Amino acid sequence: MAKLLLVEDDPALQFTILTALEAQGYEVDGVSTTGEAIERLSDNAYPIVISDIYIDERTGLDVLEAAKRKDPRCSVILMTGRGTMETVMAATRGGVFDYIAKPFDLDVLIEAIERAQAARGDDDDDEAEEEELPETEFIGSSAAMVDIYKTISRAAPTDATVVIEGETGTGKELVARMIHRNSRRAVHPFVPVDCGSIAPSLLESELFGAMRGAFTGADRDRIGVFEAAHRGTVFLDEIGEIEMNFQLALLRFLEGHEVRPVGASKSKEVDVRVIAATNRDLQRMVDEEKFRKDLWYRLNTVRIFLPPLRERRGDVPLLARFYLNKYNGRYGRDVRLMDSGVRALQDYTWPGNVRQLQHMIERLTILADKVDSDAVHHALTAMESREKPVETLADAEEDQIRRVLSATGGNKSKAAQVLGIERKTLYRKLERMKL
Repeated sequence: MAKLLLVEDDPALQFTILTALEAQGYEVDGVSTTGEAIERLSDNAYPIVISDIYIDERTGLDVLEAAKRKDPRCSVILMTGRGTMETVMAATRGGVFDYIAKPFDLDVLIEAIERAQAARGDDDDDEAEEEELPETEFIGSSAAMVDIYKTISRAAPTDATVVIEGETGTGKELVARMIHRNSRRAVHPFVPVDCGSIAPSLLESELFGAMRGAFTGADRDRIGVFEAAHRGTVFLDEIGEIEMNFQLALLRFLEGHEVRPVGASKSKEVDVRVIAATNRDLQRMVDEEKFRKDLWYRLNTVRIFLPPLRERRGDVPLLARFYLNKYNGRYGRDVRLMDSGVRALQDYTWPGNVRQLQHMIERLTILADKVDSDAVHHALTAMESREKPVETLADAEEDQIRRVLSATGGNKSKAAQVLGIERKTLYRKLERMKL
């Protein structure tokens, strides 16, 4: 086992830490000043350095710099009883491995050292092989994805209506944007609309527009989404959430491409392509008479189904590499993807699909030094603990809903996502709560 360096000016604490680490089988050099530490580091490359921050005329940040200069892979653990945002930020910029506030249990320090040892790399855990990445984040080489690419390439140059089906987080809007980008309308607007987040009473004015005085609060003429996207593309996300009463109006628009703003006396023609998406089974909704059959037939000119990530796990390494490169660049990091990390990512079922993978890779890019199996399992545990469903008792449920709505600024769509329920379920609960 390699020798560690301990820098601590308090003799009693230095003795305590030395004794504890030696009892764990570590060999430790202990020094009391930054000068001694920097001198030792000039002659020796320690794999792990544990240092107090406030020592003498220099600080643990100087020790951190010297350790990294000698061995960039050195894991430095800093300790302090006077931690500030400035010192934490400076230590982070300097590449500190961990930052421990005094007083601490010795088990905390030992656990940090064990993680530092693991972070230096297991000889059996190689860095994952680099792959040539595509330009867009709609990625995958599985048979299902290749079929989707072919459908997009054929449908994009046309003006055909497209319906995209798939679970939440599979990338439906990415597909819609790709179709628009490869169409003759690419230089014109692409306007996404989340139908599930707009109150049913406001959806008509949102899409078709409204004239001044058409309803309370309409103090000026308002252009609708379809008119605003003239010659471009409108993406109607969560089309399955539209109420039956409004589905007929949407059908008439798709057939005539005319809009009549609420309160207007005549219609006007607009030239837009419509792409719709849903995470629901529209064919089943038609069979259950919850979605108009004629509207479904009109939408279903070209149908694209996006498989969940668990059904194309072979695409996970490429997706992980893409997002790691993206966030390494965004945050100025150099986090590596290891073979064990790839295996751990592929073993997970990804209920939140590609979006969940993307968010987790972003988190790992910020917090980890490398994406290996330990980092992935730790991140998944943290993620799952945050996503536990609310309690079923009515009072606890209502309290949770109120707190989430407050945290999301009243955004019901975001609140439903945080709560792990569908928007329509949240609406029903809010109605019951008289909110």
